[in-house]
Amino acid sequence: MQPIFGMIAPMTLVIVLVVVLIIFGPGKLPELGKAMGKGIKEFKSATDDLEDSVKGTKDSSEEKKEG
Repeated sequence: MQPIFGMIAPMTLVIVLVVVLIIFGPGKLPELGKAMGKGIKEFKSATDDLEDSVKGTKDSSEEKKEG
């Protein structure tokens, strides 16, 4: 059995998904997926904003050195 997604074997993934289904139930899964997607989107947006501000700080410090 070849592991997928790094070191997670397919059977392990199936077991985890079944446990999540039992805990949250089929009615809550869409809400859970939506919340996770929204959280990932916000995290990516914050990361991009931080990256842009670091690049902006770097650019302004380079301009001061040249000037």
